[in-house]
Amino acid sequence: MNEQERVVFHRDFERALSFATRLHAAQTRKQSDVPYISHLISVAALVLEYGGDRDDAIAGLLHDAIEDQGTRYPGGVMALKATIAQEFGAHVLHIVEGCTDSETEPKPPWRPRKEAYIRHVMGACDSVRLVSCADKLHNARSIVADLRTFGCALFERFTGKKDGTLWYYRELSRTFAQAGPSAPAAELSRTVAMMGKLASSDDGCPPNPGGSA
Repeated sequence: MNEQERVVFHRDFERALSFATRLHAAQTRKQSDVPYISHLISVAALVLEYGGDRDDAIAGLLHDAIEDQGTRYPGGVMALKATIAQEFGAHVLHIVEGCTDSETEPKPPWRPRKEAYIRHVMGACDSVRLVSCADKLHNARSIVADLRTFGCALFERFTGKKDGTLWYYRELSRTFAQAGPSAPAAELSRTVAMMGKLASSDDGCPPNPGGSA
């Protein structure tokens, strides 16, 4: 990346960060007070660390925009898509759409939706898989950290509960290991293995875990 490209990247990334911050301003991480933008920044950082370009990094910031905020956006999902394409480009919109497992409220039933997303990821383009894998890696790391604090009570946060959540991340791990990208996929596999180990251990899931999920 030359100097001019760096200037353009930082300008566009700053605009995307501002847009994502406003878009998700009222949203927090599941059953916590942590601002949701923390997740989006973490995903974008992982995308860059694993070699993503300008479009990939911006899509990392916006990957949940349609799924979480589309129906709330003035004019709805189509208006939000048009804004993303106009402000950040058609390829960014393509990546964000590729990372979206539902555009409607209420969402379709959980298990078929996740099965469809896994099938979709297998055939998705490199940029979609990179951003999606970074998203799942950050989520998996958060689950592992919370398992150490709250034990298996934390799975009550998730629609799939313990068994469904473990199934989903294991299937995602296998999919990315097969389809790529290889480096974040390998880290996801290690993290999901630790998730399973903690979820099956007395230490990871005590009968009466301390704290509150």
